Amino acid sequence: MNTLYVEPFSGLAGDMLLGALCGLTDGYEEIKELPDKLHLPDGKVEINEVEKNGIVCKHVKVIDLNDGKETHHHSHDHDHPHDHDHGHSHNHSHGRHLSDIIQLIDHGHISDGAKKIAKGIFQLIGEAESSVHDIPIEKIHFHEISGVDSIIDIVGCSVLLDNLGIEKTYSDPICTGFGMVKTQHGLLPVPAPATALLLEGMPTFKGEEDGERVTPTGAAILRYLKPDFSPPALKVAKVAYGPGQKDFAGPNVVRLSLVTPVTESNKKSLCVVETNLDDCSPELLGEAFQGGLIKAGAIDFTFTPVTMKKSRPGLKLSALANEQNREAVCDFILENTTTIGVRFYSVERKELKRETVSLETQYGAIKAKRVTTPSGNTRVKAEFDDLQKTANENDIPVVRLKQEIEGSSK
Repeated sequence: MNTLYVEPFSGLAGDMLLGALCGLTDGYEEIKELPDKLHLPDGKVEINEVEKNGIVCKHVKVIDLNDGKETHHHSHDHDHPHDHDHGHSHNHSHGRHLSDIIQLIDHGHISDGAKKIAKGIFQLIGEAESSVHDIPIEKIHFHEISGVDSIIDIVGCSVLLDNLGIEKTYSDPICTGFGMVKTQHGLLPVPAPATALLLEGMPTFKGEEDGERVTPTGAAILRYLKPDFSPPALKVAKVAYGPGQKDFAGPNVVRLSLVTPVTESNKKSLCVVETNLDDCSPELLGEAFQGGLIKAGAIDFTFTPVTMKKSRPGLKLSALANEQNREAVCDFILENTTTIGVRFYSVERKELKRETVSLETQYGAIKAKRVTTPSGNTRVKAEFDDLQKTANENDIPVVRLKQEIEGSSK
C-alpha cells in the first residue's frame, strides 16, 4: 500500500509518467516485455539515458515497427496534442475503437489489477473525446491514442501502478503550456480540448514557455488516480524522474515520489457538527434518533442543556464525525430535527493506542478494550453491553462484576 506524490512542474505525458514509474519500481525490463504480453508485435520499447538540465534519467521510448520509422508520439507530445501532423499512417489506417483496446487489454498477460486501471484510463479518454467531438463513445476512432505507443504508455503505467499498490495520490498544480498547436483538425489551443476536459477541476498554470506540455494520456492517467492537491507534510521514501523527449528552458521531467504523510499516528482529523434546539420535542431525540445518528456516521454525540434567546431552555446537540461522513451527519440532523441549520468545524483528536481483547472469566468470555497510555501503562475496560448481559445471566450487580474483572486483568 503506497502513497504517490506527483510534481508536474514541466507538464505531464504518458512517456514521462512511464519513465518515472519505471525508475520507482526498477520496472524497465518488465516494460520491455510488454509488447509481447499484449500481442503487439509492431511495438518495441527502447530505454535511453538522457540528461535534462543536469538531471540524469531514463527515457522510455516506444517505437512503432509498423511505421517503417520511429514514432515520436510522446516524444514530441509536448508540442502537439495528437499525432496528426506527423501523418502516421498506422494511426489512421487502424485507429482502434474503445472496444478494440479493451479487448486487447483483456487478452494481455498482465494482472487483473493492471487491466482494471488501464481500462479505467482509456474510458476517461474515451469520455473526453466523445464529449469534444460529440460522437457516441463506442463510435470514436482513437487515432491519436490507439497507436502502439499510447497503448504501451498507458498499460505500462497501469502495470507499474498496480505493482506499487498505490492507494492515495497527492499532486502539485500542473503546468499546461500555452499557445496554439497544429493538428489534423487545424490549429487548436493548448491544452487541446480533450486534455482540457480531463484536467477539469484540477489546478493548472501556463508556465513560462509556449507549446503543449500536457497530453490527453498524461492528463487521463493523473485523473484516474484522483489526486488530492493539498498535500500534507510528507516524508519521502524514494524519488524518480521521467523525462519527455523535448528540451525546454526548465528541466522537461515529471518527478514522482513514494511518500508517507507525516502525522502522529494517534492524531486524527475529525469534525464536530452542532446545532441548538429550542423547539424540538425530547421524544424525537430518543433511541431511534440516536441510533440513526450513529448509522449516519457519528462517532459520538452529546446533548448539553443551554439557555437560548428569550431565556428559552434548549439543547445543544454536538456530534463528532470523520470528514467523509460530515455531509451525511448534517443531512440526518436536518431531516430528523426541527433545526433549520447546522454548523461544523474541524477538530483534531489524540487517541490512545487500543486493542480489543477477550477476557476469560469464571462466567465465560467478556469483550474488553485494552488501551496503552503515552507513558506505556495499560488499562483494561470491559464492554458494558457484555458486562450487563453476563451480570443478568449470573444474577450479580454489574458494578461488582466490573470491579472483579477489571481489577484482575492488566
